[in-house]
Amino acid sequence: MLEAHIQLDQSVNAKYAIMPGDPARIDRIIPFLEDAKELAYNREFRSVSGYYKGVKVIAISTGIGGSSASIAIEELKHIGVDTMIRIGSCGALQKNIQLGDLIFAIGAVRDEGTSKAYADIRYPAVADIEFLLKCIETAKENHWDYHTGIVHSHESFYIDTNAEEEKKWSVMGVLGADMETAALFTVGRLRNIRTMSILNNVVLYGQDTADAIGDYADQAAKTMEGERREILTALEAIYKLEKNV
Repeated sequence: MLEAHIQLDQSVNAKYAIMPGDPARIDRIIPFLEDAKELAYNREFRSVSGYYKGVKVIAISTGIGGSSASIAIEELKHIGVDTMIRIGSCGALQKNIQLGDLIFAIGAVRDEGTSKAYADIRYPAVADIEFLLKCIETAKENHWDYHTGIVHSHESFYIDTNAEEEKKWSVMGVLGADMETAALFTVGRLRNIRTMSILNNVVLYGQDTADAIGDYADQAAKTMEGERREILTALEAIYKLEKNV
């Protein structure tokens, strides 16, 4: 039976999922896959399957926010996926993080509603360490700029106190802000799923988020290169996990 939202079932037969937020990003993942096949497109959930170096993967968009991401996580688990990696965008919270730099999230501040619906706020949102290490290895091999640390997952970047919130978390050493990582880490840990999150920085610290996202939509060179790198990092990390490289 097809899952209600992602419209997939166990016949997909894949253990690994790459999870961008934007359905349009699926088009930019497809060129890296062999034998890519469109699977489904329902609401924000667009999916394809394909092979990377012989390893079968699903790429599926999750939309914006933890609530829709958690639906994808739960339904992917139902069809046999046990390893999931987010490839998203973020705004930097530190001045040394440049456009197109990758952030490998070790953990996430749970400042959103979805993870709180699953677990007490004292429950940590953390990545799978082996998955994290495979991402770091890949970035090092390619001499790509990356940062590792904590990210801040929040509900909206249009709140009136956004600037104050950014400053507060920046002082605490948080690297960047997104809206899905905390939900992925929390739900994944509770459901015995290996999870990891790679964020491509598309907003310099102190820059207006809405203006920067507009630039990203226009495919600014640095951020688009960052996206290419996070896609390849995710795929290589999955390959290394599967082959125990």
